[in-house]
Formats: sequence, C-alpha cells, structure tokens
Amino acid sequence: MQTKITFDRRSFLKASALAGGGFMLGFNFFAGCTSPEKEVQSIPKEWFDVNAYLKIADNGLVTIMSPNPEIGQGVKTSMPMVVAEELDVPWKMVVVEQAPLAPNSFKRQVAGGSQSLRQSWEALRMAGGTARKMLVEAAAQKWQVPAAECTTDAGQVKHEASGKSIGYGEVASAAALLEVPETVELKDPKDFKLLGKAIHNVDNKKIVTGQPLFGIDVKKEGMLIAMAAFPPAFGMKLKSVDDTATKAMPGILHVVNLDDFVAVVGKTTWEVKKGRDALKVEWEADDPLESTADQDELLTAALGRKTDEPARRDGNPEQVFSSAAKVFERTYKAPYWAHNTMEPMNFFADVRETEAILEGPIQTPEGTRRRLAKELGMEEENISIMLTRMGGGFGRRLYGDFVFEAAFISRAIKAPVKLIYTREDDMTKGLYRPYLTSTYRAAIGENGELLAFHVRGAGMNGRAVRQDNFPAGAMTHYLAESHVEPSKVTTAAWRAPGHNYVGFAEQAYLEELAHELGKDPVAFRIELLEQAKNAPIGELIYEPDRFIGVIKLAAEKAGWDTPKPGVFKGFAAYYSHNSYVAEVAEVVMKNDKPVIQKIYCGVDCGIVVNKSGAETQVVGGVIDGIGHSMYSALTIKDGASEQQNFHNYQLIRMMQVPDVEVHFVESTISPTGLGEPALPPAGGAIANALSAAIGRRLYVQPFAEALKAPLAEG
Repeated sequence: MQTKITFDRRSFLKASALAGGGFMLGFNFFAGCTSPEKEVQSIPKEWFDVNAYLKIADNGLVTIMSPNPEIGQGVKTSMPMVVAEELDVPWKMVVVEQAPLAPNSFKRQVAGGSQSLRQSWEALRMAGGTARKMLVEAAAQKWQVPAAECTTDAGQVKHEASGKSIGYGEVASAAALLEVPETVELKDPKDFKLLGKAIHNVDNKKIVTGQPLFGIDVKKEGMLIAMAAFPPAFGMKLKSVDDTATKAMPGILHVVNLDDFVAVVGKTTWEVKKGRDALKVEWEADDPLESTADQDELLTAALGRKTDEPARRDGNPEQVFSSAAKVFERTYKAPYWAHNTMEPMNFFADVRETEAILEGPIQTPEGTRRRLAKELGMEEENISIMLTRMGGGFGRRLYGDFVFEAAFISRAIKAPVKLIYTREDDMTKGLYRPYLTSTYRAAIGENGELLAFHVRGAGMNGRAVRQDNFPAGAMTHYLAESHVEPSKVTTAAWRAPGHNYVGFAEQAYLEELAHELGKDPVAFRIELLEQAKNAPIGELIYEPDRFIGVIKLAAEKAGWDTPKPGVFKGFAAYYSHNSYVAEVAEVVMKNDKPVIQKIYCGVDCGIVVNKSGAETQVVGGVIDGIGHSMYSALTIKDGASEQQNFHNYQLIRMMQVPDVEVHFVESTISPTGLGEPALPPAGGAIANALSAAIGRRLYVQPFAEALKAPLAEG
C-alpha cells in the first residue's frame, strides 16, 4: 500500500508560473519526515521556514536544486534522484544545480555524519510527489476527466481510457496556478524505477575534463592570492616578523600581521609562496612543547585510572571481575592521523564595509557564516557563501578556520582574495584524528563462559571509547570508562569520528576473545547478538536482527565456513551512522610477506538510492580504512609534526589496494548513512586476517611496522 503523508500548506512557497510558461514549486525540504507507526502524520511546525526548489520548464526539463555540500559522497546526484523518482521523470530530463547557502530555504546544509539522505528522505520524496500530483490535476482539468483516472510515466501524464497523454512541460503553467494539495501519495518502494539503479555522478564529465568545480578553481575579477605563515609548532605564538625581503620581491602586494599568523598577498601563487618563504619570523612558547613520547606516558597512566562516573555501567562488573576464574586483557593503540584531502584548504573572500561574499569548499556553511558574522560585526544576511565541490573533506572541512583566515585577510587589505594552503600547511597545522589507546578486558568463568566485559580508553583531546557499542546490551555485566587528556595539538573529527579507531580495537579484541573461548568468531558475535535480542540489558542503540543479517551476508558471500588453501581470513562487523557493515578480509603470503588480497562487504544501509554511488562509498571507505590502518602515522616532536608531506606520511598505493566486493541487504527501510560506515570495520578485519597469517596479534596502528618483524614459527 502506498504511503500517504499529510503536510501543512505553509510547507510550500507560493507556486508560480515562470516567464517561459514553466512551473516553480518552493518546498519545505525537511517537512516530510514520517513515522513508520502512522500512515498519516502532520508536519513538525518548527520546520516551516525551510524550503527547496523544484522547477519544471515548458519543454519538460526539470531543474532540481541540490542543497547539501558535495564532498564526494554523491549527494548532488542521489538527493535529486529521490525527487525525480517521485516526480516520475526520466533522469535524462533532469538538470541538477548546486544551491548556495540559504538557511531560509534549506535546513541542515551540512556534509557530515553521513546524514544527508537519512535526514531528508521523506521530504525529498514529498517534493517530487506533490509536483507530480499538481501536474496530474492540471492535465485532468484540461481533459475534463477525473484525476484519479490519470497516471504518470517518464515525464508524461496519461489517461488510459481516452488514450490521451501530455508532457509535463505542456501543463506546467496550469499546474502552477493550482492550490497545493493537502495530501500526497508516495510510491511503494517496489514500484521505484530510478532508485536502486547505477547512475553516474552528475559532475563526472566536468571532473575528468578539468572544468572548474572546486574551490581551488575559483577565479574572480580583481582577486589576489594569499598564503599564510603559521606557527611551526603547537603551543607557539608570533613574537616578531621581518618582512623587508618579502616586500621587495616581485608580485608581492601586502604582508599582513594577523596575530595568529602572517599573510603574504600577491598576484600569483608562486610569487606569494616565494614571498612567504622569505619572511623572517620569530615564534615563542609559554610552556614546554609536547612530544608523542610524553603523550604516550600520559595515556598509559590514564589507562590505569578508574573513572568516578563511567560512561556506562550495567550490572556489577567490578564484582564479577574480582571473582572471575580468568581475566582476558588486551591493549590497543592508534596514532594521530592527518586528513590529507586531495584538495588542500582554500577559500575565496571579498569582505566589504557592509557585506561579505565568500565561495569555496566548506562542510558547514551555515555554522561558519554564523560565527563569521560575529567576528566581522556584520549581519548574517549580509554574508553570502556559495558552495563549491570539495576535493575531499573527511571532517577537516567541518571547521571554518581557513574561511575566517581568508575573510580576515580580505578585510585587512580591502580587496578580494583567495587563500591557498600548501600540502605542508595542511598536514602540519593540525586538526588530526586524536592519539588514542584502550584496554579491553573480559571476565571468564570456570567453564569458559563469558561473564563480564570492560573497556577503558584514553585519548589526547579525544575519546577512545564508544560506550554503547556492541557488545553493550548483550552483557549482564558491562563497564565502559573514558579519559580525555588535554593537549595543545589540535584534533577534530576524522572520517567516522570515534568509530575509525574503535572499529579496529573492538573488532580485533572480539576476534581474539572468540578464539580464547574456543568459538568461531562469526558464531560468537551472532550468539551475543541473540542475547541482546532476547534479553537486552540497558540501552540498545543497534537492531540485533539487522546486525545478524549483515554478518550472515558477509560470511556467506566470503565462504567463511569453507577453508581456502593458503588464504587467511579475518572478520569484523560494525554499526555506525545508523548502518551496519560486516567485512571479511582475505590475506595470502607472497615471498614470505602477508598481502591483503580481497575484502567481502555486507552492508545494510536501508534502501540503496544510487547503486553506483553506494558501491563507491563502500569501496572508498574500505580502502581508506585499510590504507591508514596499514601505513599512516603522524608523530609530534617538540610540539611539531614530524611528517610534512607524503614522502614521510604514507598513504595506500594503487598496487596495495585489494579487490573489494560489495553486497547490499535488500531493504525497504529509509536510507541511512553510507559515507563513513564501511571504514571502521576495515581496520579490524585486516588486523584479524593479518594476525592469522603471521601467527601473532596486531595491537598498534599502523600495522606495517609490526609486519616487518620475523614471522612467528609454526
């Protein structure tokens, strides 16, 4: 049965005819979220002031605005696909445009948390379904037939009884004059024609032909180029600057001291870089500068401390541990990781006396504008931000530091400017994945039964524990404790924040614990999930049945129970961002070295909107997870990063990428996150497979260092 959704007419802007005879419908983009318990639900009143736009031209072409920042996650393609599906228009007749920041028209213009489709699923469908219903009504009135007798297909309204059909463009003007309907029927997912198919990204051609799309491509009349000299170490500040040599160099127009950094502005990137290199800057520190070795001691000490208020406690775990026949304990560690986006940070800013015009790659344009308005002493509505496609973000572009820097430089020189980071700026300035460690413990009874579970973690400016993660909810006695140690090394959300480390540590421990208990790792996880399903303890953030389903899917596709000569397997299953991903890693030995050969993925992310984009997200997440777990590490000495570029910060190479096979659970559940969920279990799966291959467990990322040691005998 089709879903019927009720909405208030204030959810829509006034429908109006376009000059060319078309139809523009302004829609409350986020007013259609529904509850599965109710067939009909009213719109939440607090969402009335957010809108999106759907335009139908008289030739039948449909323009759909894509409100969210495009960071490579594919929303510029997938979100308009949802509208097109309910509108019942062929994809070839759709034109997609990137919307600017428009808080009065859109809600949550954010690329983060893998939430874009999940947050807007019903509203996107309603936008297309409402327009379709109005077009049907216009055609029915033209033919003087009941609208209930009309159907739509491929951008046309049809009346089977009379054999009449008409294109959307031919009735668009008439539809624009109609009242917005009070209810609209949405398609049953089984009737989807477009969703679930593989659709190429709408920007593919521009990307491969080098057309301007990214912030670093932005060029404006009168625009100057800026680079900044930042403190060389965390905890240092500017003491003095001698810019005499720089100002004498060709192409240099300004040197600006902005307290936290010194900006050099000129005509070309090369001239500005040379000018910045010629600066003579003195920096000073008030406190001793930190090093990774010192931080390691702090984290180790933190692991030995109990917390007064645990993140989670179920039952009486302390008592159970004190009387257990055996305690099985393992400690894990992970280094700082840099974001290393393909496109370094950049932004265009033109700050004038009463307004500011900005353009560039930012994941959080609205929040950035709000804070920038306070800093500039300007009304928010006088600041415009145009969104460009991002050459990667992974959390780094959630933070508007580079936007502020560009704006402050522009204000100081009273001219439009584009700030550009070098790779070294990007890697050494911080906002890293935190340095993390954790200890996992299990209390085991006389008969080898699992009695209690305990995890304690510590991180530099970050948390190493997700207290509600499985097996929380499956254990009668469970304890999670978390310590955060302060540091001047700046950290921030890194792809799948928090989960990227826990997915490795937790899944590596569960695999080894299963072996310790004499159980198959897959069967062990399913056994615990059955306990969570039948007798849940405390809060349960995951659905055991869906978790079990994705575990079984990955195990089946990989032939987990069927030994393969010379192939070593590792398993991991993880829930994050409302999605479930299970992975089986296969490792083979070549020239006495372990090689990751293949990854099988089972994924439950609800309805798959764009199969091409969905597969790309999973494969990309797996490769990213493998590459960083294997090779990447950033260390601090005397407050400064010891890695400055890719010559000493290794990313995965093409020859090191395994085959990745992706399988999705067939689902009618609304879409959930997919940009991040495939990354966390990758580290755990390969740690387990590599451990099976070399005969010893891996506890510290990156694994490549440990793999250099001789293989275990036997």
